[in-house]
Amino acid sequence: MIPILANVSFGILAFTPAGWAFMVAIIVLEILITSRRLSRVWWHRKSAMAVVTANVISGAIGIGLSLLLNGGWWLVVWMPWVSSQEVQLPRHLLAISVFYVVAFVLSITIEGAIGQLMLKSQFAKPQIWRAFLTANMASYLVGSIALYSYSFVLWQYL
Repeated sequence: MIPILANVSFGILAFTPAGWAFMVAIIVLEILITSRRLSRVWWHRKSAMAVVTANVISGAIGIGLSLLLNGGWWLVVWMPWVSSQEVQLPRHLLAISVFYVVAFVLSITIEGAIGQLMLKSQFAKPQIWRAFLTANMASYLVGSIALYSYSFVLWQYL
């Protein structure tokens, strides 16, 4: 079962227990970083609520855009995790990089705006945007390394 899941897009993995665990781990990482950057503690309730709300809205928009742009595949545009069955590296590296940059910019724009709306009474606008940018940079880095290592390398040994 695990090797089979390694060969699917994130749109399929997202609706499995492993996909939910991955998404929860990423959101927790973003909560910890955002809370720490904004309030100097690892858990700040209002920051946590802003991160969760921003990620849910960003994810819903990502699903909608993905469905609209590619004819029905969930999350393929927003979270362009694909397997070695779908993408041949390095031939498709430029295309997948463009997807990542676009998804990252849209994520930051949506999540930063929601964070600003929810936290503007407590923190300065630049502070909120920097915190969300830092959290998303870390979650994209960690998440990408985890997913692509699993998809292109580790699953072959399972």
